[in-house]
Amino acid sequence: MGQRIKMATSPSHRFGQIIGDLLEEIMTPLLQNFCNERGLYLDKKGNRGEARSGKKVSWIDKYGNTHDLDFVIEKDGSDDVRGRPLAFIEAAWRRYTKHSRNKAQEIQGAILPVAEKYGWDKPFLGVILAGVFTSGSITQMKSSGFDIALFPYDSIVKAFLAVGIKADFDKDTSDVTFKKTVKKIETLKAVDRAKLKKHLVDSNKELLNNFFWQATIYS
Repeated sequence: MGQRIKMATSPSHRFGQIIGDLLEEIMTPLLQNFCNERGLYLDKKGNRGEARSGKKVSWIDKYGNTHDLDFVIEKDGSDDVRGRPLAFIEAAWRRYTKHSRNKAQEIQGAILPVAEKYGWDKPFLGVILAGVFTSGSITQMKSSGFDIALFPYDSIVKAFLAVGIKADFDKDTSDVTFKKTVKKIETLKAVDRAKLKKHLVDSNKELLNNFFWQATIYS
């Protein structure tokens, strides 16, 4: 039996994962409050109950294919009963525009086939983006029915500066610099991580309010 080789994750890729996790951390309580106020159920990553196994938010499209999503808002859902989907919401980060079109297509490929299965319910399709995305990639998603909230790259940089971390990187940034920054982020005290997330929410409050206003129409 051959030895399994574990591929190393580059520091820049790890930084992208951190931003993605941060987006989900920010959106989870906001979406949970939104659902609590309306008597809806939020399916999010983690153990749920008898409604599904595993920690992934997995839904099956009309062709029988399984898609792992970030968030699904349900009507009449519970830990043990899967409800009617009212919203499918994804979160994504991209630093460079050349990757944004591929990410847009990836999001569409994950959500649209599932949303089509539940077309009778006309679910809300939402995407929380952060970083840099081309106008073409945004237009592409909007033309497919998605509502979008884009956290500008500058707001990400300023939020990290608020806790003493320089996160303004480009293609010439060395792996050594990325590693040092990643270590600083991963060892942030809880109070500083909370400050970081609050800064991001506060600096993007208008776009988040608009996003949730659009979601309210569907709930």
